[in-house]
Amino acid sequence: MAEQILESVKSKYAAVAESSLSSDHAGVKAVAEAFGYTAEELTSIPAEANMGLSCGNPTATAHLRPGEVVVDLGSGGGLDVFLASKQVGPQGRAIGIDMTPAMLERARANAAAGGYTNVDFHLSTIDKIPLPDASVDCVISNCVLNLAPDKPAVFREIVRVLKPGGRLAVSDIALKHELPEAIAKSVAAYVGCIAGAIRIDDYRAELLAAGFEHVEIVDSGRDLNAYAKIENQSGCCSPAMDKPDATNPLQVVETSCCSPSPAADTKLHDDLKTLLANHDVNAAAASVKVYAIKPGAAPAKSCCGPSCCA
Repeated sequence: MAEQILESVKSKYAAVAESSLSSDHAGVKAVAEAFGYTAEELTSIPAEANMGLSCGNPTATAHLRPGEVVVDLGSGGGLDVFLASKQVGPQGRAIGIDMTPAMLERARANAAAGGYTNVDFHLSTIDKIPLPDASVDCVISNCVLNLAPDKPAVFREIVRVLKPGGRLAVSDIALKHELPEAIAKSVAAYVGCIAGAIRIDDYRAELLAAGFEHVEIVDSGRDLNAYAKIENQSGCCSPAMDKPDATNPLQVVETSCCSPSPAADTKLHDDLKTLLANHDVNAAAASVKVYAIKPGAAPAKSCCGPSCCA
């Protein structure tokens, strides 16, 4: 099952990487802004780095400092890597990890176009980060950890690569309560960032079990309906519908995530809007800001969690 999920995720996000979605698309820009990016941030990086796949802005709570090494898990087109690279400066390093070759190709092209010299991108799943032990100051991620089939393994791997006192700063989707069984078992809903999400209390418990301390998980209060802003796109975290089933308002189908609808069929995005209108996605799930510290050296700032930057 895990292998099937990973292959589905690769396929869907490869389609996104090969699309023309970018900040030049008003809807894509609107989604990013709805989840916390400023217009200035979006215009400071290559437009193609943003494909409307975010559920927050982890660089806003990571407290990155010049000279640090930061790793972005599931880096996509490089959005957060490029923002982080500016914060860590030429003496620092911003590293992206992604398992989809098409995403890495897009990110590397963006890096070349933007003239970035302090970034790297590696092909890998996030449960096997290709970096040495205790080599990273901060790990960030944006709406990706919910996609990992084995989250405890990912959390342990993050602890491994972090230096003592290093920190985790993540934007993700987490659940407020259990999903209906039909959705919880749907591969399409998993790829759409819903079925793979875990409850907030479980998220906290698994981070503590992996070895983190000072774990803080904050509901950002962001409206998940923001994904409907992108026309002709099935939002990353809101699966598209085919023909609505009155007994299953979250029915999903295997369609290319975030890919344009066929020219002759404009129903896909209409169905997405219907889904968001008829089902209270925000009641079941939340965009959360996650912060945790690996035991060791004391943090440089007295307040370093997401609540400091809310």
